[in-house]
Amino acid sequence: MAERSKSSDTDYMKGIEGERREKDHFFKDQPQSPIPWALREKFTDLAYFPPNPKYRLKVKLQRYPKPEPVVLATSKGTPRDMLKWGYFEFTIDGQTHRLQVFKSVPKPGEHEDESLFIPFRDATGGKESYPAGRYLDLPVTKNDEYVLDFNLAYNPYCAYSDAYVCPLPPRENWLDIRIEAGEKNFPLEDLKEQASKEGKPLGHHRH
Repeated sequence: MAERSKSSDTDYMKGIEGERREKDHFFKDQPQSPIPWALREKFTDLAYFPPNPKYRLKVKLQRYPKPEPVVLATSKGTPRDMLKWGYFEFTIDGQTHRLQVFKSVPKPGEHEDESLFIPFRDATGGKESYPAGRYLDLPVTKNDEYVLDFNLAYNPYCAYSDAYVCPLPPRENWLDIRIEAGEKNFPLEDLKEQASKEGKPLGHHRH
């Protein structure tokens, strides 16, 4: 049984590494990449914590009987309307923690977004990981059972360019532990400084 578990962990980690390689390719080469063109030739790949099954947790969504409309602050001060949908409780290293779970408010004429949004900060923020926090997205399930996998935690697009507006994790989603999983910080300021020295404009499109 232990061997099978070890084997499935290995397969899982290989899958994570494959997804990361695909994301690197997208960020470096695709027009939709959030990284400005002038910075891409300096970009090699995104930095991550090593995949760790410890941060892959089975959780049950504790859904609120009536979702509460809330406003999340954003990187540029523009309010973002969301619904507080419920929360996840999980245990890491013997300590139980809670994260609030959100859904976006559909705009008139739009279909309801069928995914849950979990913005969070942890004690790696501002050191190894992006200071403003990271995100997780989960497709909605019918039985409210989920896998909360911090190995999939990713940076908001604001980490790669000043052109974006990104919701900030509310204080109740600031964790006092280190989540050593998922994406690390992106050296945006260093790359901008290099591009500036070389006289390259930071537009998002090739001219």
